Amino acid sequence: MVTTVDTPAIGGFAPALRRLYFVRFAFAIVWAVLVFVTTKSGLGAVGVVLVVVYPLFDVGAAVVDARSAKGAGPVRGLYVNMAISLLATIGVGIAATSGIPAVLRVWGAWAIVAGLVQLIVGVARRRMGGQWPMILSGGISVLAGANFVISASAADPALSGVAGYAVLGGIFFLVSAIRLSRAAKGN
Repeated sequence: MVTTVDTPAIGGFAPALRRLYFVRFAFAIVWAVLVFVTTKSGLGAVGVVLVVVYPLFDVGAAVVDARSAKGAGPVRGLYVNMAISLLATIGVGIAATSGIPAVLRVWGAWAIVAGLVQLIVGVARRRMGGQWPMILSGGISVLAGANFVISASAADPALSGVAGYAVLGGIFFLVSAIRLSRAAKGN
């Protein structure tokens, strides 16, 4: 379903969304580097904390997004994202006790479902501008999630693909933040 959003509401919402996207970019890059460095020889305690913190951060970011978006259009998709990411946080925490393959399966399921939600939210906001990277990112999330589920059955499963996925997601947030900046200057 496509929803139109009035321009005045967008004007007040875009700067907050832009800041959130910059923060999400920075978090994704730092998180990915930490995952690359700390999980080379297995999950370990730091790895467990990292894989739990990422979806938990996603919940927090969705809360900030929803609070900023009030009056700028529907936020139902964001509430759905919060619930999905909270379930992923719990699921990844439980899966971490079984090792990397279980984490990859839960992460893959999360990526698929969250990617579908991201597609819906991005399409609903496309009139605001700067959402095409998010729409593309949602599609990539669905494909990456399927790959994570498949890679969980590999001979030597690793979290490097998840870290790379976080970097790519961070880049999409950066591109969206820049596009929102340009759209704001054009108004």
